[in-house]
Amino acid sequence: MSTKPYILHGIAPSPYSVKMRALLRYRRLPFVWQADGTARDVAVAAGLPPVIPVLRFPDGTLMNDSTPLAHALERAHPGQRSIIPDDPAHAYLSDLLEDFGDEWVTKAMFHYRWFYAADREFAQVWVITSRNPQMPEAARREAMQAFNDRQVGRMAMVGCTDANRPVIEDSYRFILDTLDAHVRRQEFLFGSRPSLADFGLFGQLQILSVDPTPMVEMRRRAPDVYCWLLRLDDASGVEGEWLAADAPLPGTLLALLKHCGETYLPFLSANRAALEAGAPSVDLEILGRPWSQAPFRYQAKCYDALRKKLAALPANVRRRLDPVLADTGCLRWLA
Repeated sequence: MSTKPYILHGIAPSPYSVKMRALLRYRRLPFVWQADGTARDVAVAAGLPPVIPVLRFPDGTLMNDSTPLAHALERAHPGQRSIIPDDPAHAYLSDLLEDFGDEWVTKAMFHYRWFYAADREFAQVWVITSRNPQMPEAARREAMQAFNDRQVGRMAMVGCTDANRPVIEDSYRFILDTLDAHVRRQEFLFGSRPSLADFGLFGQLQILSVDPTPMVEMRRRAPDVYCWLLRLDDASGVEGEWLAADAPLPGTLLALLKHCGETYLPFLSANRAALEAGAPSVDLEILGRPWSQAPFRYQAKCYDALRKKLAALPANVRRRLDPVLADTGCLRWLA
């Protein structure tokens, strides 16, 4: 085995960067945290999509996109503090909730960061100083404004509009309330060790715990979630067990799945339909309110992957899994 460490190119204000950093820490994989603001340049130079983080493997291979990265690490280090539950039914639910975190909870992260003035001002400083803390004042202000304009310009594209704000903020509060109740009774989603789902939620919620407006809401409403994030940021000392395959799933976990079936999955279905029809917008009702945004091709890929994973599971796993998905309202969107 190579003695070279992994190199994680990212920055602290990036939810997917801190997700991968926490994952590498938990798995005790030696890595260098390269947070010098060059991650996008590294991706572009390697012919990858310009998204962060980028992980350099010990053999020099470069990859980005946190979900494929997590599974690539599972293949590279089988059995070493895996984040995939042993039970295949639980593993599928973990994949589903990770995707929910990455692709739905990220809407809350993006909304709060760029909708409210205090959060926009803080994000500009945090992102630019993460790239270069000693940047000259004129260049700093120019970079802050350029980053602000770029991100605010993307808000409608990802569904973070004033019209969608009630759905996004209600969803954030529901997740806080439910996860707060969960971590008071069980350390992580699928037992006393973290799963891929935990890290998927962690990435977005960690940023929400720092940006001013959602941070105040989290500390007031869900202080145990705030403390859970601090623990999960470096869980290298955690030793735990998976929930037994025949154990009842916690009601709080089922509530998160039900929320996924009420928000993210119907959006994915409508998004795919809009893309197939060549429609200019995705229009549906979520949590009793209208939702509208531009279609998003990457999320169609996510939907396709979730459906294919479910279809590929053996019949004996489906017999245990399908009732859970049906009872939480997820199966109708996935089968």
